[in-house]
Amino acid sequence: MTSSLSHSEHPVRAVDSHAHVFRRDLRFAEGRRHSPDFDALLADYVGLLDANGVSHALLIQPSFLGTDNTFLLAALDACPDRLRGVAVIDPSFTEADLRRFASRGVCGIRLNLIGAAVRDFSSDAWTALLECVRVLGWHVEVHIELAELPPVGQAVIDSGCPLVVDHFGRPAADDAASRTWLMSAAKTGHVWVKLSAAYRNWPPSTADKAAAAAAELLDAFGPERLLWGSDWPHTQHRELASFPSTLAALHAWVPDAAVRHTILVDTPRRLFKF
Repeated sequence: MTSSLSHSEHPVRAVDSHAHVFRRDLRFAEGRRHSPDFDALLADYVGLLDANGVSHALLIQPSFLGTDNTFLLAALDACPDRLRGVAVIDPSFTEADLRRFASRGVCGIRLNLIGAAVRDFSSDAWTALLECVRVLGWHVEVHIELAELPPVGQAVIDSGCPLVVDHFGRPAADDAASRTWLMSAAKTGHVWVKLSAAYRNWPPSTADKAAAAAAELLDAFGPERLLWGSDWPHTQHRELASFPSTLAALHAWVPDAAVRHTILVDTPRRLFKF
């Protein structure tokens, strides 16, 4: 990766709040759920940003790379004023490690708990780690099915860290109690939800469900607590989505241009410190 991708003066026009970069020849984590057989390169991704009028982005450490954030950090180094990052870490990381990450553009951590073993976020080790995250002003992004979200989400809220919920909250099943918890959590003012990867929740033939979910979230959270993400390169769903189609979906879900501007510009600019 080279610094030629960096832009010295780049006003925020729109932010993609969820994308990944990786190479197929990287060392993948043991116990991973997926092993991609293609490359998702930074140069290709930046080309998509430029072609679609998106100025900035948040890169998320892929779960299959585990806690080795080397490739993510190199991407942030290559394009420091356009990119921020979300790392995957565990309690073995020190405050000094996190501060080094922060100096390179990391602004949050991700807990990808889909299919993962239950973790005790009330343990001393996790409590200390979340306190470091809070002091740095980072957010905690949680990827988990809606039915399992309340205890994890509440632990993050109780830690004082901003909570960012991935992919509509992953409502894989109709769980009224968990859905009520998410909607009630909006009242705290410390929870954000990503309007992203609808195809991970609903088949394309039920696009009305994604639209209804977006409307419900917009009513509960307001645009000040919603984010849009392309989920590029759409791993395991590449036949269902493209960068332009995910941006078009947001326009369909949120037809009001001023509201969309808040979701695409104002909200991510504040949360990710662009």
